[in-house]
Amino acid sequence: MSTPTPVTTAATGAARWYRRRPAAWVHPGFRRLALAWVFTNLADSALYLMVAVWVKEITGSDGAAALVFALLGVPAFVAPFLGTVADRVSRRRLLVGAYTGIALVVASLFLVQSAAWLGLLYAVVVAYGAVGYLTAAAQSGLLRDLLPDEHLASGNGLLSTIDQSLRLVSPVLGAGLYALVGPRAVVALTVVSFALAGLVLLTVRVRESEPEAASERGSYRVELSAGVRHLARTPVLGRVVLLMALACGAVGMVNAAVFPALEQGMGLPPSALGVLVSFQGVGAVAAGMTVAWAIGRWGERRTFAVGTLALGVGILPVMGSSVPLLVVGLVVVGAGVTWSVVAAQTLRIRLTPPRLQGRTGAAANMAVNVPQTVTTAAAAAVLGVIDYRLLVAVTAAVVGLAALGAVGGRRQESDVAPAVVG
Repeated sequence: MSTPTPVTTAATGAARWYRRRPAAWVHPGFRRLALAWVFTNLADSALYLMVAVWVKEITGSDGAAALVFALLGVPAFVAPFLGTVADRVSRRRLLVGAYTGIALVVASLFLVQSAAWLGLLYAVVVAYGAVGYLTAAAQSGLLRDLLPDEHLASGNGLLSTIDQSLRLVSPVLGAGLYALVGPRAVVALTVVSFALAGLVLLTVRVRESEPEAASERGSYRVELSAGVRHLARTPVLGRVVLLMALACGAVGMVNAAVFPALEQGMGLPPSALGVLVSFQGVGAVAAGMTVAWAIGRWGERRTFAVGTLALGVGILPVMGSSVPLLVVGLVVVGAGVTWSVVAAQTLRIRLTPPRLQGRTGAAANMAVNVPQTVTTAAAAAVLGVIDYRLLVAVTAAVVGLAALGAVGGRRQESDVAPAVVG
C-alpha cells in the first residue's frame, strides 16, 4: 500500500476545500473583490496600530497616542456625504480611485522626522479614516450587485475571515518592521498594498445597478437623508444599528485605556499592542468561518446578540494584570466582534435596495462611529484623573446591556436570513 506524498495530500486538501468552499466563491467578481480585500486589510492592520505606537514614542504621551484612534472616527461626521457619492457613481471605479489616492497620501509619512511632524501624522490619519468610510459605502453597494441574497452571509463571513486572519500576520509584521527597520518600512508596505488593491479592482467585471435619475432623487437634503430614513422605517435594522452604536460607543473607552492597561496593568511596552491584537484574530477567524451557519440557524439579530455578549465578556481581562487571561479575552473579543459585525452588515445589505446601499451604510457607520469617537476622545482627556480599570468596567456593562437589548423583542420575519448557504 503506497504512502501518500505531500503533493498528493495537498492536492486532496485543496480539492476538499473547493467542494466545501463558501457559496460566494462561485462568483468571479467576488473572488477579485476578496483578493483586493486581502491587500487593503494588510495595509489597514499594519498602519493604524503603527501610527499610534509611533505617536506614543515620539511624544511620550498616552493622550496623544489615544487621539489617533479618535481621529480615525472624525470623518464619520461627513459619512452621509461620502455615501451619497458612492450611490451616484460606479462603485468599482470609485474604489480604484480611493485606494490609489490614499496610497499617495500615506506616502507623505516618509517626511515625518520628529514630534514636530505630529500635525501631518494626524492629518493622514483623518484622510485615511475618510477613505475608509467612502470605500465601505462603495463596497457595500458593489457586494450587493455581485451576490444574491442567499450568498450575502457567506460573502460577508469570508471577507471578515480574511480581515481577521490578517490580524494574525499584519500587526506582527508591522511591529517587526517597526522594531527592526523603523516606521518608514511600515509606510512602504501600506502604500504598496493599497496600490495593489486598486490594480486588482480594475479587473472586476460586474453589472452595476443604475444610479437614481436626477428627477427621482429629490432635493439634495432628501437624497442625503435617505439612508437615515431607511433605517428608521425598517424597525429590525434600526434596532440593531442603535444597539451596535451603544456597544461601539462604550468600546471607545477601552481604546483610550489600552496603553495605560499595557504599561501599568501588564507591565508591557506600547509596542506589544501589535502582537497582542494578533490573538484577537484567532477568535475572529473561527467566527468568520462559522458566522454564515449561525445566521442561517438563528437569523442576523440573534447572532448579533451572541457576538455582542462575547465582546463584553472578552473585555473584562483588560482590568487585570494577567497576560494569559488577556490573550484569552482577546480571542473571545475577536469572535464576538466578527459575529456581531457580520450579522449587522448582512442584515443591512439584505434589507436595503442596491442604489441606497451607500447612504444606508454611511448612516449606519456614522451612527456607530460617532459615539465611539466621542467616548474615545473624552476618555483620553480624563485618563489622568480616572483609573483606566473603571473605564473598562463601564464598557463591559454597557456592551452587556446592548446584547440583552438585541435578544429582547418579538421574532420578526426579517430576522431570518433567506436560505443561507455557507
